[in-house]
Amino acid sequence: MKISYISVMTEITNNKENLPQAIESFILHWGDMGGQWGVNRSVAQIHALLYVTDSPLTAEDIAEKLNLARSNVSNSIKELLSWQLIHRVPVKGDRRDHFAAETDIWEIVRRIARGRKNREIDPAEEVLKSCVQMAADDQSVDPVALQRIQQMLEFIQLTSLWHEQMLNLPPKQLMLLIKMGTKVTQLLSPAASSNSNTSAND
Repeated sequence: MKISYISVMTEITNNKENLPQAIESFILHWGDMGGQWGVNRSVAQIHALLYVTDSPLTAEDIAEKLNLARSNVSNSIKELLSWQLIHRVPVKGDRRDHFAAETDIWEIVRRIARGRKNREIDPAEEVLKSCVQMAADDQSVDPVALQRIQQMLEFIQLTSLWHEQMLNLPPKQLMLLIKMGTKVTQLLSPAASSNSNTSAND
């Protein structure tokens, strides 16, 4: 284990490029947020760097700017490519791979949301379906337990349907729906329902 640790540490560059304070703060904060969402901190930091950088960067550029091991950068780039949050950009006269980030914020949110659905919600739904089927065929399973698993499955399926509907909305309609949030909440509130019933009785 010691040999592996030393070999990784020697890949870390000592020539970190100084970034403007605002940019460095953004990158560090995005990395912290990524960690809270279950995303590797380095992956999130590299995504943040490419997002705020106007020109494509090589893996070597990224490693130098963020003071990361080259192997760490390579693995993180593969992860970001799989999420379709970054893409390769050909640069004339340079055979190295250059990378740039998707900059449309709605498209970024859409791709992250779809990726999380595919990796988290969809597998959970399949497992719950299997559990419900097995529980229904097993007389030793308490009916209460079966009911609770079914309720969880129904919730996951409803969440999945809502998720898919939101992902398929054009950005303008999605923004309109978000802006309507407060009004919709007011319409669904108990007070609004009470006033509506009172008016109907009058």
